[in-house]
Amino acid sequence: MLDLFKKTAQNISSLIGTKTPTIQKEKLEEVLIESDIQYDLTDSILEHLPPIIKRNQLEVALERFFRGESYYDKITLKEIKTKPLVELIIGVNGAGKTTTIAKLANKYKSEGKKILLGAGDTFRAAATEQLKLWSEKIGTEIITTQNGGDPSALAYDTIQAGIARGMDNIIIDTAGRLHNQTNLKNELAKITRVCSKALNGQDFRKILILDGTQGASAIAQAKIFHESLQIDGVIITKLDGTSKGGAILSIIYELKLPILFLGIGEKEDDLVRFEEKAYIQSILDSIFE
Repeated sequence: MLDLFKKTAQNISSLIGTKTPTIQKEKLEEVLIESDIQYDLTDSILEHLPPIIKRNQLEVALERFFRGESYYDKITLKEIKTKPLVELIIGVNGAGKTTTIAKLANKYKSEGKKILLGAGDTFRAAATEQLKLWSEKIGTEIITTQNGGDPSALAYDTIQAGIARGMDNIIIDTAGRLHNQTNLKNELAKITRVCSKALNGQDFRKILILDGTQGASAIAQAKIFHESLQIDGVIITKLDGTSKGGAILSIIYELKLPILFLGIGEKEDDLVRFEEKAYIQSILDSIFE
């Protein structure tokens, strides 16, 4: 996990200069904001800390942020017992949706599960072709339709096929045009209704893919998707190539959604579970000696 945030850590270290056992509150505030942690969030994390801050004091403040006011406030992914478990993958073009679907499929397959993919981005022929290639490489089944086909119908057919074939997991891609397009939002809302119908009202997951290199600007995208669809969790991609790792805190703060995984490369096994303790330690290690 530490390598994941190498660029963020390097950025923090370069802002701090020589690491010492303590840091001035004012300096720390500047460093956290530079790492793409929002101003009001930085303020609330540091609010009860003294003017000169020790490592363990910041550690407690960051842990409190993740924990919330009590154990029951902690942001977690809702548990779904439905089989097959359906996951609808949402996000703008270029965020890494298709590759992330392949990584998820590969992860589930390595756990011995039967996987079905649904190529629901019917507006971008390349998305279907890319997903087909991944399904062949990983060895999973896939449902496709012609270019420009009805994505809701594709989602329905995929779920019906998954139920009939006794699948454990179904992962459905969706179109990723700009997040502020009303048509796309309406289309995604329709797909979620159709998925619910195909599952006879049983729960399924809506997972948002965000590009880590976008930092805090990805939050605006996420908010619009979340308001429209009630997202269940977030996967952040391309984090190995950005110094904006602080945006993870801002995303959790703004959306009250759990970060599930981090994408760290282009290969099918380049997906790691987000571990908040390791993330906190990487921040602390880049600040204190």
